[in-house]
Amino acid sequence: MNVRRRISTAALAGSAVLGLLAVSACSATSGAAGKEDGKLAVTASFYPMQYLAEEIGGEHVSVTSLTAPGTEPHDLELSPKQTAQLGESDAVVYLKGVQPAVDEAVKQSGVKHTADAASFTTLESHGAEVGGHGHGHEEHGHEGHGDESGLDPHIWLDPVKYAEAAKGVGKTLAAADPKHKADYEKNTAALVKQLDKLNQEYKDGLKNRKSDTFITTHAAFGYLAERYGLTEEAISGLDPEATDVSGSRVKELQGLAKEHDVHTVFFETLTSPDMAKTLAKDVHAKTDVLDPIEGITKKSRGDDYLAVMESNLKALQKALGAE
Repeated sequence: MNVRRRISTAALAGSAVLGLLAVSACSATSGAAGKEDGKLAVTASFYPMQYLAEEIGGEHVSVTSLTAPGTEPHDLELSPKQTAQLGESDAVVYLKGVQPAVDEAVKQSGVKHTADAASFTTLESHGAEVGGHGHGHEEHGHEGHGDESGLDPHIWLDPVKYAEAAKGVGKTLAAADPKHKADYEKNTAALVKQLDKLNQEYKDGLKNRKSDTFITTHAAFGYLAERYGLTEEAISGLDPEATDVSGSRVKELQGLAKEHDVHTVFFETLTSPDMAKTLAKDVHAKTDVLDPIEGITKKSRGDDYLAVMESNLKALQKALGAE
């Protein structure tokens, strides 16, 4: 996540003009569709934000994600049409620090009702190692959050933090559409209850484990590790597509795998498994998927957030000897 493609203000302005022309020429954009059918037109930045908007908005919203399924969200570049659609939205749900192009577009859009999920919880600085051997540094409030400041944006992989984000999104949708406030509050409460249940399942499911340490391709699971007393060791840092891993880090991981009896190296669905497979071969371990749920595809082990989180729990139980 260290290197991000940025969109200049001028480019955004130009994109908005082009996109708005496209909207007037063809009313098939999602923003327009939402308003035509009387629903609140909500633009979500990527899948975890889309899931919150859909679950909380229910029948009152028309949600469109800026990130197509199977696309690595951190690399998103907005088309003129997407920029225009965002500007036409009744509400935007995003996570500042994941997608700089979206952050800039939201700032330029003038949309009144925006929900930055990162602002509803606390963020921490996470490196390649998080948990038992060394804890992250907690940061509070709105300022400076996001991966560019070294803060970890992967809050959705911690059910407790995700529930905090859900409450904030619920309030934003209620402010954008006061007429259906009661339904948004009811849906938020139902989702928070499901996330509380998921949190308890993780607590119970990982209780009697033989090991605390798991190895992943990139450091997406820091909050999850800290929540359940685990240690995440990532081959690369917060950047999911880093390939320049030092020889000393590989050697360190080989030692940690032996020391902590690690039998599984996890890779992801949207990025290359090569680094994980190479390390696994070196330490005579198996590979398995631990999904950061940045998008749902045919390869996903489940058709929505909760289902994939359940699959992740099973994978961790197996890897940590908690079956």
